Amino acid sequence: MSGQWGEGPARGEDVPGALTTEGGGTVPPPRTGGRAEARRAAQAKGGRGGGKPDPGKADGTATGGRAAARKGGKPKKKNVKKIVAWSAAGVLVLIAGTGGAIYFKLNANIKSFDADAIATDRPPEAQADADGNKPVNVLLIGSDSRGKNNSDLGGGEDGGARSDTTILLHVYADHKHAVGISIPRNAKVQIPPCKLPNGKWTKGGTDLFNAAFSTGGTDDGNPACTQNTVEKLTGIRVDHTMVVDFNGFAAMTKAVNGVDVCLPKPIYEGDINPNLKKKGDLVLPQGKQTVEGQKALDYVRLRHGIGDGSDIGRMKRQQAFLSSLASKMKKEGLSPTTLLPLADAATKSLTVDPGLSSADKLLSFGLSLKNIDMHDLKFVTAPWRYRTQDADIDLVQPDANKLWDTLKADQTIDGKNATGQQPDAPASPTAAAPPPAATTPASHAAPAAEISNESIKVAVYNGTTVPGMAGKASDLLKGAKFTVTKAGTAASTKYATTMIEYGSGQKAAAEKVAAMFPGATVEAGSTPGVTVIVGKDFAAANGGSAAPSAGGSGTAGAGTPTPPPPLPTTVTNDARSADDDICANTTYGSGG
Repeated sequence: MSGQWGEGPARGEDVPGALTTEGGGTVPPPRTGGRAEARRAAQAKGGRGGGKPDPGKADGTATGGRAAARKGGKPKKKNVKKIVAWSAAGVLVLIAGTGGAIYFKLNANIKSFDADAIATDRPPEAQADADGNKPVNVLLIGSDSRGKNNSDLGGGEDGGARSDTTILLHVYADHKHAVGISIPRNAKVQIPPCKLPNGKWTKGGTDLFNAAFSTGGTDDGNPACTQNTVEKLTGIRVDHTMVVDFNGFAAMTKAVNGVDVCLPKPIYEGDINPNLKKKGDLVLPQGKQTVEGQKALDYVRLRHGIGDGSDIGRMKRQQAFLSSLASKMKKEGLSPTTLLPLADAATKSLTVDPGLSSADKLLSFGLSLKNIDMHDLKFVTAPWRYRTQDADIDLVQPDANKLWDTLKADQTIDGKNATGQQPDAPASPTAAAPPPAATTPASHAAPAAEISNESIKVAVYNGTTVPGMAGKASDLLKGAKFTVTKAGTAASTKYATTMIEYGSGQKAAAEKVAAMFPGATVEAGSTPGVTVIVGKDFAAANGGSAAPSAGGSGTAGAGTPTPPPPLPTTVTNDARSADDDICANTTYGSGG
């Protein structure tokens, strides 16, 4: 398995004439026929190449012509470019230009799950602003399936699959910040109805979070059910889902020549497998080290022999591992000789949603992550506490809902606006801000009739749970020639009446906008320009009916939407940046 190119384009057949590489893999042979074959035939006859048969050669092949001239020229300098790509998907950047055989092979590697298994009752899709800025939510699942030779790496004989790791990665609209939220696998949650392999749907109910992935009992797991559960839990729409299994994970760590990790205590065979009933040999020493393959898998799956032996400590180490991997790939890049086996390993190991089911789609997604700075890539764990009646976990409310609201508002966990739609820059970066007295008095504001609609910039937010209302309001305004700068979801989705807010000197503009929304309330606000928050009145007039709110805390009734309140210190103090010390925050509880 893993990164060897001797396998056939799709089904594993050997390819005659493949070339063996230094790493033991092979590269597909050139295609026969066509212009290349014609040129070779002509050259063998001393034809088009322009040279004459060499009497010193037994085969009579030509030595002259352009080919010989090229060989006699100055030697070319080697130019091995490093590709900056910290996402596993991003390694496909170079592959797209390497030729059809490899590209089609990568496409053949990728598996996707059934789109019909994704729930139809979903949170609304995030709206892009006028510049096309849009957040992306990606669900990353590590499967502990023992099928397809995974038992050789993961141990155990249990059938089916469970989600060993689940992280909701929120890439902010500015595509310069991202945060990964680890969801404890033994958290008690509401699992919605999910599709079974036989085509029937379950009734849903309360269970441990990782039971969603096990629904149906197959070795491939049920990623659609996990996606449905995360959307139900958070009220956030998942744009893409990726599942990686043991074999794929081990192969990818080998392809990047290992990942730097750190352990506060040495780990022995008995820690990896408590059923061994003895200490056993040393597996992972204490301190900093580089791991790949089986040892990398041991590190991210380790629970016992460190801390309190819980999943909480394991999630901390998984966050540390992903941080280290991302930092390495961002800093060092990947040479072309590494790209092929890594791309092969990555695509072989992935099961994805239909929206990422081809190499070019993965490429596009990978390229969208290239500008994220490692300090602005954060990892946190959803707020949790142990249940009193058993060893399982409850998510803490309202803290968890505050976290989901923070993501929906595109606010970073430290309170920064990362929507991608930033305030207009001053005319001169050195110019001092005008004193308050310089503000144009309302009595001197231009009459509404003198203001052109094109000059009025409007940000539009959906203040209801009815999907698509921001888009409909934006279309209404654009039809009247207003300039819409942003469309998205408001911090609160409980507005009964549409609200029009205006910044300093914008009252007349706000009144022109309000004429488009009969019954709307007009109020002064602190945000420059004009802001529209559509309420249930607008939704009702446009054929919408309110859907139940999922996971949102919000403020009841009409009013000024404000950014989500600061997150509790139980979340922010435990956050990890991808550039943190790899030895920090890698365990939980007593025991090391």
